[in-house]
Amino acid sequence: MSEDLTNDAPTSPAVSVVIPTYNRCDRLIRVLTALAAQRDDALFEVVVVSDGCTDGTDEYLRGKTTPMPVVAVFQENAGPAEARNRGTEAASGRLVLFIDDDVVPEPGLVAAHVKAHGVHGDDVVVIGPMLTPADADLTPWIRWEQAMLDKQYALLAELPNAHYRNFYTGNASISRSRIRDVGGFDSRFRRAEDVELAYRLDRAGLRFVFEPGARSLHYAERSFESWINNAYAYGRNDIVFGREGQTDVFGAIVFNFWNRHPLQRTVVLAALPRPRLAKAMTWALRRVALVAHRAHLARATRQALSGLYGIRYHQGVADELGGADDALELLHTGRRMMAEAAADKAKVS
Repeated sequence: MSEDLTNDAPTSPAVSVVIPTYNRCDRLIRVLTALAAQRDDALFEVVVVSDGCTDGTDEYLRGKTTPMPVVAVFQENAGPAEARNRGTEAASGRLVLFIDDDVVPEPGLVAAHVKAHGVHGDDVVVIGPMLTPADADLTPWIRWEQAMLDKQYALLAELPNAHYRNFYTGNASISRSRIRDVGGFDSRFRRAEDVELAYRLDRAGLRFVFEPGARSLHYAERSFESWINNAYAYGRNDIVFGREGQTDVFGAIVFNFWNRHPLQRTVVLAALPRPRLAKAMTWALRRVALVAHRAHLARATRQALSGLYGIRYHQGVADELGGADDALELLHTGRRMMAEAAADKAKVS
């Protein structure tokens, strides 16, 4: 059910900002306040989808005290994919700009997305950066996650186009008609649902463009258990995606693994076939990360967290493939194929 909770909502907005939310009312208020302060000549509406919230979010949205008009959509908890689909259905803008409820847009973000689409046309997906806020007290694992994003953004700034796997719905825009054309998000997935959609958009011929001017601040808040479970879910989902057509995923798993730090590779290879050792390593690496973080040893913290993420991600890969032996075969066979391809290339040159 959607409710237009405005008395003066703009007509025919150029952009619909769609925000799925789940039990983050305080953070949602901060996001809406930032949207209300946007420096933007284009008309835009805001659609908030409450995904079964139980923390007072629904009462807040119905109370008409939001800092700007919103269209509110309420649903039983079904996950972010379904929430974004419901938000897209309720949207009326030509463009849909997805923002997460922990992503605070900087002034000019909406305008930057609109400008990028004006330059590149409707057959693009525009990706904006989610930057680390200076005033946030982030946990070590969230700081690690943000560091990975920062490295990715630095690389994207040097490239003419982004890759579909760079698509994150925390700060990204697309023509509403293009989303409908590919069938929207696949609600089977509660993690990596954005990458799965991006693959289908890529197959439909859309390009992915990084727009550094569409800046936002990412006030991420996630427990260690949620963070490490996400790694496992991403591993499983990557194999599912590969089976369902994203064949480049298998090559990416192999390439990324063999380009990791040698110590991280050793940890994963040792842990995969030995569940008890994996559990002990996970406990030990978490302790190392926390101690190193308190001692301001940034490099040691990152290395420990990378090891943790690698173990859990590849456990997800292994479980979806059928077991540790299958995952090890994928990694070792892939390495041999990489070596053979490199040798063939050297012969040609």
